[in-house]
Amino acid sequence: MLVVGCGDVALRAIPLLKKKYRVYALVRDPAKRAGLRALGVTPLLGDLDDRASLARIAGFADAVLHFAPPPNTGFNDTRTRNLLSALSRGKPPERLVYISTSGVYGDCGGAWVSETHPLGATSPRSQRRVDAEMQIRDWARRNRVNAGILRVPGIYAEDRLPLTRLQQGTPCIIASEDGYTNHIHADDLARISVAALQRGKTCRVYHASDDSHLKMGAYFDGVADAFDLPRVPRISRAEAQHVLPEMLLSFMNESRRLTNQRMKRELKVKLNYPAVADLLATINRP
Repeated sequence: MLVVGCGDVALRAIPLLKKKYRVYALVRDPAKRAGLRALGVTPLLGDLDDRASLARIAGFADAVLHFAPPPNTGFNDTRTRNLLSALSRGKPPERLVYISTSGVYGDCGGAWVSETHPLGATSPRSQRRVDAEMQIRDWARRNRVNAGILRVPGIYAEDRLPLTRLQQGTPCIIASEDGYTNHIHADDLARISVAALQRGKTCRVYHASDDSHLKMGAYFDGVADAFDLPRVPRISRAEAQHVLPEMLLSFMNESRRLTNQRMKRELKVKLNYPAVADLLATINRP
């Protein structure tokens, strides 16, 4: 098993992967090697922005979990291109799972969205994800690799909640104009990633999303209440365009509700946190 992109969710998945695989991890920062070795992982130095540094990953992995994000600029994911090029130099893996984003759909006006919904990415950030998905599906078909794509919404965990934003009092949009947002607990996402490796169908897309379909302001209100913090003020959508940062607006201007029946039916995942409220109920207030 080769893990590409050793962030929080990958580290949560590694103990599950070790039950079946000998795990290697591609890392850019040499300082991370000791921590990975302590988890029983063999680190391999390489940089997805430097194709020449990836020579050692060619041909040895039976399966790949691709967590690495695209570059921060442009409309193409050159990192995924470099990874697939390296994996093509030897015997390709039998399976690959890519962690994408639900942002590839763009704004759906609050509609329910299945995995067959047309893509409508408008931001460069999401367009890079669309490019990565297209590269992977084309490469998988040409090389006869079972490649799966997980489209992931907002990831949360007890240590991944918007407390700083609440403390800063950054406004949300009034409920009548607010959009729907989707979520997944980091532990559940790790489990879904492993299930996709084991049970995912060829070139299949899955929504790695929980059962909740909250409006964004309701999500922030729930977190605020759980931590005894003041709820943030609400403003109109028109006001928001003038006072909120562009990156935040790009999320707030998109509204959709993801279906997750395919994930449950085919990957046979039972969520530990079916809704954000299930985690918030466990928060121990001081």
